[in-house]
Amino acid sequence: MVLLVVMGVSGSGKSTVGSHLAAKLGWKFYDADDYHPTENTKKMAQGIPLNDQDRIPWLCKLHDILMREESAGQSVILACSALKKMYRHILVSGRDVVYSKGDQLEEQGDSATGKVLFIHLDGSMELIARRLEKRRGHFMAPELLQSQFDTLEPPSAPENFITVSLEKSVSEIVSEIEKSLHLKKCFSRAVSELDAR
Repeated sequence: MVLLVVMGVSGSGKSTVGSHLAAKLGWKFYDADDYHPTENTKKMAQGIPLNDQDRIPWLCKLHDILMREESAGQSVILACSALKKMYRHILVSGRDVVYSKGDQLEEQGDSATGKVLFIHLDGSMELIARRLEKRRGHFMAPELLQSQFDTLEPPSAPENFITVSLEKSVSEIVSEIEKSLHLKKCFSRAVSELDAR
């Protein structure tokens, strides 16, 4: 059972990559954009960046979805921006993280972080801006892209993550993620076997 979050700025292809990967692996797929309250989508459509107060209840709801699927033994892929480290901690550990002090946040996050694997879709602002220009029918105003890059805290150790370059086709990105998942699975199995000795 695997919990994957495909993350990145708006226009990085999270929903496309996530849905393709889920279809290929036969896993459930959720798009975090479907769970934004109306107030959030209105703000974004007007070109107003969301703040932490806008995002935290939304992230807590997404955490609940991930934990529900984990309890059911269901592998799942969630497409979610997860731009800040704190947001990723909330996705992993839930509402309690919000009320923790900074040092406790690190401590709790580190112990729980292995539950969720983040796939960071990484690309330049120029590349993603070109993609956003072609996109139709999405509530995110293209002028918000700069604020997304300003907010982005790329994942780093000890977070559980894989970074994938967007300088490839969707099928190449999906294949690269599949290979990385296989390697991580083999590595985890080897470590478990060593621990058992």
